[in-house]
Amino acid sequence: MARAAHLSFRPRRPPKEDAPAAKGEPLPGKGRGARSNTSGRYEKEQKEGIDDGWTGYDVNDGEELPPLRTEVTLEAPKKIITFNKSPYVGFDRSINPYRGCEHGCIYCFARPTHAYMGLSPGMDFETRLFAKPSGPKLLEKELSDKHYKPRVIAMGTNTDPYQPIERRFLIMRGILKVFSKFNHPVTVLTKAHLITRDIDLLTPMAEKNLTRAMVSITTQDKALARSMEPRASAPAKRFEAIKKLSDAGVPVGIMTGPMIPGLNDDEMEAIMEKAAALGASFSAHTILRLPLEVSPLFQEWLEAFARSRAKRIMRHIREMNGGRDYDPQWSRGGEIKTPYARLINQRNAAMRVKLGFNRDRAPLDLTLFRVPAEVSGQLDLFG
Repeated sequence: MARAAHLSFRPRRPPKEDAPAAKGEPLPGKGRGARSNTSGRYEKEQKEGIDDGWTGYDVNDGEELPPLRTEVTLEAPKKIITFNKSPYVGFDRSINPYRGCEHGCIYCFARPTHAYMGLSPGMDFETRLFAKPSGPKLLEKELSDKHYKPRVIAMGTNTDPYQPIERRFLIMRGILKVFSKFNHPVTVLTKAHLITRDIDLLTPMAEKNLTRAMVSITTQDKALARSMEPRASAPAKRFEAIKKLSDAGVPVGIMTGPMIPGLNDDEMEAIMEKAAALGASFSAHTILRLPLEVSPLFQEWLEAFARSRAKRIMRHIREMNGGRDYDPQWSRGGEIKTPYARLINQRNAAMRVKLGFNRDRAPLDLTLFRVPAEVSGQLDLFG
């Protein structure tokens, strides 16, 4: 059975710097990141909606676009913890309460995963979502398995667990309750102010050294944020979340990523400084990567938002990837091979030293993990 959520937002306005999209170009949805909805790469037929001038809607004449609604399908997975052996990430397990992400970040590297569902990594990724309401019960079952060995579980690594539909489904909150009950360590990465809703759960866990959070902020430019990350919390609200988490005793860091050369990388130091002033105590950063369908979607958006800079930005990205739009051996390998990438990393490292972000942090505590008596059915020998 599927449920649908219907939301509508104001249409985006192009920034003053570049001319608005011309008639006949892909039409943006209200509050959406992608400008097109090409079929997934596994489909036998490739389909893409275009504006042929007969729709009656012109982005330049002031007419309202019809609302594009979010549909949520309830999913019943057999397991909720996902394990990986990737050499490019610092964790071996994660949980994603949702497939797809309503934040609609145009650069999201998770977009291609929607092709596995027979859907488009474009508009479908941010409007046709899947929720896993059985997540908390599955997690409890998997943590109770006698063969389970605790390691830190990462959340927010693929899609945001605090995206807007979490307000209704409360799956992330249920998962945090299970982690708390089992004394299991967890890290959370988000772009959403909604994380502050769960401070009542995160603070007691932080006191036991069981959790830390990171808030991702890519820009302080409101117009850029609204267009690039249309339904994520506004930058000011994300800074506010950092302060609230810090004030509540939850270790919180700043993720400046992705840094897009020639678009937002000049803001990195200012974002880090402001986050530190509000209580952030550690940081990380990433540089834009454009796997599979993400590249054409990003370029389509870039031509509409920052046409005058699009060629220069893509030139920097290709230089970082050995001449391709994306090559992980170049952009994610151990050796930083291009001057611009080295410069971004050097700038970030210098700021980490300046702000004290380079201090070693104690690892989250794995020794407190236990299967609670009400789950195992066994009483504590020592009462």
